[in-house]
Amino acid sequence: MSERAKFRNGSRRLIVAGALAVAVIAAFALRGGGKDEAVETAPTPAGVQAALPRLVDLGADKCVPCKMMAPILVELRSEYEGRFEVVFIDVWKDQTKGQEYGIRVIPTQIFFGADGRELMRHEGFFAKEDILAAWRAHGYDFPAPAAAKTES
Repeated sequence: MSERAKFRNGSRRLIVAGALAVAVIAAFALRGGGKDEAVETAPTPAGVQAALPRLVDLGADKCVPCKMMAPILVELRSEYEGRFEVVFIDVWKDQTKGQEYGIRVIPTQIFFGADGRELMRHEGFFAKEDILAAWRAHGYDFPAPAAAKTES
């Protein structure tokens, strides 16, 4: 085997080994360094018990799918006020919150029951109808908001 062929084989092995090492490190980092930090309850102020179910959307104001979620969150907050809370957290501005909630992708929606326990998570864009269906699947059937009354 020529010196050139030996060099190519050695270079290929080095590239494959490097790519494998990068993949292992990336997988480890995405898993949170090997720690399972699933959020069991929603952070609430000390001594205050959650009275309403809560939807927490973790994203960023410059992320495209997050921007698509913004008007949906505004509608839900307005139409279902008093029935469930809608909270948006910009994890690019407050990175500790992303770690606190153990998110991997933005946007991530986390549904919490009225008792503060996590019901489910969804990663990526989530349509309004799908959000309401997720609430129903967990026993929260919020009636449709009353249509605005028009005066004659």
